[in-house]
Amino acid sequence: MSKSLSVLRDTFGYTDFRLNQQAIIDGLIAGKDSFVLMPTGGGKSLCYQIPAMIRDGVAIVVSPLIALMKDQVDALQANGVNAAYYNSSLSSESAKQVLAKLHNLEIDLLYIAPERLLSEAFLQRLAGIDIALFAIDEAHCVSQWGHDFRPEYQRLSMLREHFPQTPLIALTATADEQTRDDIVQVLGLQRAEHYISSFDRPNIRYTVLEKHKPFEQLTQFMHKHQGVAGIVYALSRKRVEEVADKLQQQGVKAAAYHAGLSADVREHVQETFLRDELEVVVATVAFGMGIDKPNIRFVVHYDLPKNIEGYYQETGRAGRDGLPAEALLLSGAQDMVTSRRFIEQGNNEQQKRIENYKLNAMIGFSEATICRRKVLLRYFGEKREEDCGHCDVCLNPPEVFDATQDAQKALSCVYRLQQSFGMKYVIDVLRGLSHERIVKQQHDKLTTYGIGAEYSHEQWASIFRQLIHRGFLLQDIANYSVLKLTSTATPILRGEQSLELAKPRLRSKSKDKIKKSAKYADIKYDEDLFEKLRELRKKLADALDVPPYIVFGDATLVGMAQHKPETEEAMLEVSGVGQVKLERFGKDFLAVIQTYAAT
Repeated sequence: MSKSLSVLRDTFGYTDFRLNQQAIIDGLIAGKDSFVLMPTGGGKSLCYQIPAMIRDGVAIVVSPLIALMKDQVDALQANGVNAAYYNSSLSSESAKQVLAKLHNLEIDLLYIAPERLLSEAFLQRLAGIDIALFAIDEAHCVSQWGHDFRPEYQRLSMLREHFPQTPLIALTATADEQTRDDIVQVLGLQRAEHYISSFDRPNIRYTVLEKHKPFEQLTQFMHKHQGVAGIVYALSRKRVEEVADKLQQQGVKAAAYHAGLSADVREHVQETFLRDELEVVVATVAFGMGIDKPNIRFVVHYDLPKNIEGYYQETGRAGRDGLPAEALLLSGAQDMVTSRRFIEQGNNEQQKRIENYKLNAMIGFSEATICRRKVLLRYFGEKREEDCGHCDVCLNPPEVFDATQDAQKALSCVYRLQQSFGMKYVIDVLRGLSHERIVKQQHDKLTTYGIGAEYSHEQWASIFRQLIHRGFLLQDIANYSVLKLTSTATPILRGEQSLELAKPRLRSKSKDKIKKSAKYADIKYDEDLFEKLRELRKKLADALDVPPYIVFGDATLVGMAQHKPETEEAMLEVSGVGQVKLERFGKDFLAVIQTYAAT
């Protein structure tokens, strides 16, 4: 057995590596750089945690949030790993103790924020220490094209100058092609191995509803998810508080979280949520990036997100344990107008272009009338041939029509305009508008001018978005989002291929069709035993002053409730049970299982 596989099994309790994990780990152990794009819950952390335990020296992990550092360190320490964090939350005495351990080589992994890492004093301190590797988590923060750009992350380019021989791994769950190129350029990863995993999270069901009496829609949805953990995202602080108050009045254990609340209140909300004492957090996007809670069963977007990257990352906080989860988006026209107005208030024209492109893609996803998973994956450059069979569109297919002629008109107009204009302008030409720009460019003389006058702008926009989703057109984000034909458009233009598209659906019936709860509905296990194991887990976690999933995640408890192990050897066969946790908690869980079996 390889050393990395031995660590995976003994320390973390997993029997096999997931896709790409072993190649990444072996490369890093050998001293090679890596760029890793892997979905939330895909096992990114293990890609640097295992090499950190095997290579000589300390691994420096750059992380953007204090809460995320604490979460990961707690989980590592529960598995017997020597890990620590160094940030502003530590007292002066605690900080000194961490630095002493660092210099005495008593730490395998040290989590730190970029600002503190790149201070002159800390860089000098590292110069005299054996460093195993640098891991840049949430690496999309490096890029201006990313949805969560942080200027302090760009300064991480200094690491290459100071530590040219130390292997570096950059990891992210959300990066389109432009963002990926930026990460490689800024962090000096030109020689790095690239590992691009699928963005697909098959355990998450995606549902979009046209926003209509949103609080009623939310409560109807939550009736299927009683007693489980969830997050509701809203764009304004005022709405966050309103929704949280209404949920509390209905008896839901809910709380608000946004940047306008005091640090103490925010910390209390986060802690009670992590400890399973709070069911629902209603939050702005300020919440969740530092949350490693694996048993979140649903995420609701009460308002339309500003971009697909944010939506993907936020929905990805559901079902990190691989068990069934659900993502609901309430999409309203007013949300689109509000977001557009907010973008136009900016002063940086390039940034406005980027944000408008990303908002249009988000609107396209919300209005999609083909498999939503296909649309989501295509945005990140991943092609999927078959429908997922698991989203609202697949479960409630829309009405379709023969769109061959309409597609020919649309694609021909893009061609006649020399593939040099954005969607709005192309639609204006198709519809025969005669505003100043069209007349000045003499585009009113084109053969495609006015051939689509029978449709509204919204109808053509739906057709164009579907052509983009299907891969007949692409939007060049780096060039003012102009529309360009792909090679697959040629058969349509020549009349060699017919095409059906979906009629825009003004109302979704998914709320009527999808009745199954996401709470482990498709898994056979002893629910009564699972609840007894949960009670024990909560008791042990409270005694240790840690969140319950630090003891064992829900997926591990489900495994115990399925297989009902009654010996230590059998317990080790359950995914998530390693040697350290078996020694710490095994007897207690075995006792509950044995007692249950005897009754």
